[in-house]
Amino acid sequence: MIAHPNIDQLYEEQIKPLPLAARLRLLARITDDLTNTDDDKSLSIMGLHGLGAEIWQGIDAQVYVNQLRDEWDRS
Repeated sequence: MIAHPNIDQLYEEQIKPLPLAARLRLLARITDDLTNTDDDKSLSIMGLHGLGAEIWQGIDAQVYVNQLRDEWDRS
């Protein structure tokens, strides 16, 4: 098991003393690392596919659309 350092201690002792330019490079590197993970599927719109499908079970799509249109016509 990998021991994780105390983040606050790491920041105070190692990162905060760095010059601004070095901290900005570190921030850019961390940002790049976080946006290029193997878990990119979790960031895809396709990750929403099927979400909430159980809500629509047993509901006919055309009947639902017709009801919406009737409501719009009445208002």
